[in-house]
Amino acid sequence: MEEPEKLQRVVEARMKLKARFEEKMKATPSVADDRPMGKGNLNRHGMPVVPVGQVITKKWPVLDLGIQPSIPLDKWRLIVDGEVENPLVLTWDDFMALPQTVDTSDFHCVTTWSKLDMQWKGVRLMDLAALAQPKDTATHLMCYGYDEYTTNVALEEALKPDVLLVHTFEGQPLPKEHGGPVRMITPQLYAWKGSKWISRIEFLAGNRLGFWEERGYSNTAYPWRNDRYS
Repeated sequence: MEEPEKLQRVVEARMKLKARFEEKMKATPSVADDRPMGKGNLNRHGMPVVPVGQVITKKWPVLDLGIQPSIPLDKWRLIVDGEVENPLVLTWDDFMALPQTVDTSDFHCVTTWSKLDMQWKGVRLMDLAALAQPKDTATHLMCYGYDEYTTNVALEEALKPDVLLVHTFEGQPLPKEHGGPVRMITPQLYAWKGSKWISRIEFLAGNRLGFWEERGYSNTAYPWRNDRYS
């Protein structure tokens, strides 16, 4: 398919998804909460820049399950499947050929630190979803990492425009210890909802618990509600 046709297909599918989930996205607490807990100036979504219980750090602490897989780019694959009309298996070249997004967002870890104004480049999850075409039955995602990590995300959160699968941080390839070559980021949720070393995105017809959710962490993970644990 010619590049202009591919881009047009992504744009059209993205707009259909946006229309389908727009009202739910507008109603999520990270956008619509009229009593958010936190301090500082308001961020671009109208929430206090520092959520309740968080401390700003200049460093970027490394947290994982004790496994930091090394995935050569020629071996890396991203599977997108489940409740979709068009399952995908993307190579690195396929992934890099998708529309690329540059964004600056904040990163809030459940362990109480936040790092602000992080500069990313990657692919919007919305654009991947637009290619895969979720069925009407799809309500959630399960994200899988090469380290066997899993986490669940509701579609109204996952399809927000600042949810990216990032490969670049501050102009450099995403470091392995932070989930490179590709990790997901979820700026409006606690960061455990963004799988490092991402390998698969499964669209689900209903919710299912991921690694930390099975161990008592919140399903919803809203930083401005101190929504850390279930």
